[in-house]
Amino acid sequence: MLKVGLTGGIGAGKSAVSRRLAELGALVIDADRIARDVVEPGTPALAEIVAEFGGKVLTAEGALDRPRLGEIVFADEAALAALNAIVHPRVGERTRELTDRAADDAIVVYDVPLLVENGLAGLYDAVVVVDVPVEVQVERVTADRGMPEEQVRARIRAQATREERLAAADVVVDNSGTEADLDARVAEVWAELERRAGRASPRG
Repeated sequence: MLKVGLTGGIGAGKSAVSRRLAELGALVIDADRIARDVVEPGTPALAEIVAEFGGKVLTAEGALDRPRLGEIVFADEAALAALNAIVHPRVGERTRELTDRAADDAIVVYDVPLLVENGLAGLYDAVVVVDVPVEVQVERVTADRGMPEEQVRARIRAQATREERLAAADVVVDNSGTEADLDARVAEVWAELERRAGRASPRG
């Protein structure tokens, strides 16, 4: 099994890359999706989040109000750390369960937004970083998600810098071009991962 960590800043296009890798044959484990699942209504994690941040982070229906919580934690390092301490252990447990089900010869791609921030590179045989300039991140997120520019920049500041992510990368996917450019680059990356799959060894 080849374990690949996939990461990139907000708006870099990590999901587009993971989707293409899945189409090519990777088993993709999406940390964001797992993080959503572990805070569904009725879960212990959601109860802990409410205890930490108050009922204001819930919608009228009792679900987690992600935009409201995001406003709180991405402007406050201590609040972000508190949230991570609640969510990340549960994401880790669920990730291990999914990994245990993978075939021995699988290429497993872990889509992990905070891979660099949490010092997780050593868990993977290879780290793939999706990279775009910061201004491209801002432009895409404001256009695609309707998020105010200052909120986007606050989220970028709360994440690792572009330089920190690139320093952790074994493979870089430049996603500042066209869809066709991305298709071609991901095909190259997949070929590289297949080459590595037969001789994977943990990063030292």
